[in-house]
Amino acid sequence: MSTHPPLRIVFFGTPDFAEASLRALAASEHEVVGVVTAPDRPAGRGQRLQPSRVKVAAVELGLPLAQPEKLRTTDFLATLDRWEADLYAVVAFRMLPEMVWSRPRIGTVNVHGSLLPDFRGAAPIQHAVKAGVSKTGVTSFFITADIDTGAILLQRAIPVGPEATAGDVYQQLMVEGAGLMVDTADALSDTPLDGVPQSALLTGSERPAPKLFRQDGRVDWRQSAREVADFIRGMTPFPGAWTTLNGATLKLDGALVSESGESAPGGLAPGDCHIEGETWWVGTQGQPVRLRRVQLAGKPFMDVPDVLRGYRYPIASLGTDGH
Repeated sequence: MSTHPPLRIVFFGTPDFAEASLRALAASEHEVVGVVTAPDRPAGRGQRLQPSRVKVAAVELGLPLAQPEKLRTTDFLATLDRWEADLYAVVAFRMLPEMVWSRPRIGTVNVHGSLLPDFRGAAPIQHAVKAGVSKTGVTSFFITADIDTGAILLQRAIPVGPEATAGDVYQQLMVEGAGLMVDTADALSDTPLDGVPQSALLTGSERPAPKLFRQDGRVDWRQSAREVADFIRGMTPFPGAWTTLNGATLKLDGALVSESGESAPGGLAPGDCHIEGETWWVGTQGQPVRLRRVQLAGKPFMDVPDVLRGYRYPIASLGTDGH
């Protein structure tokens, strides 16, 4: 027996993070009347056209699909109108113009991978982990003209462990976000909601979460050990944490801060290395960190002991320009 009046929903999304929410909505009491995702893009060595994860799910579920290159065309807007949606649901999609998000009678809601208003932007999970937070979460809110600033509807929080990577948190929030999207649709189907204005929640300590690129993953060994370890976690797996070793790129997956009672070398300058048996220490601004897994150029990621057994060059320092 249905407990919520079903809504007609158009879903907008592209990657696996969005796919989870689409599948959850499709399995709910609501009706997904259309799906909008990115056009197929060339990928891989052969540059063959590949569909998005959301498209694959939509086809599997037998849902109407649109893949517009541009969101303002007459044809696309006519498609939206034919679907006659009560609500648009958006997860990990590009910015919508007002002529799109203002169309449905209830509005357009987005699920964002942070506890807004903290970490507004395109990379909230990476920036939260990099900042060393002990908890983060997902937020549903109404889309307005300014990105990530609309009135908040619902939130779910999760703890973030001291060794969790951005990839680990991404997987958790993907599941939480899917549940939150259904909860949000349920709440909006029961009664009109205005949400809580984010302006009422601002404290002045909010942190931005802009899009990240490869160069943003370079480790600064002049930071503290905790900051270095958190940075590497936040950049894993994307865009990837890296430094240089003997002039070549060295990618990093995990750095551990020495625990109480653990014997760690002293006096290491930032970036300087100390090899002790199968352990690789690197100096920071303070105590050193212990590397866990690394990737040499042209090689897969390997545990540090395996790398040390096979690497035939000096390991004196990381970084070639002071950090």
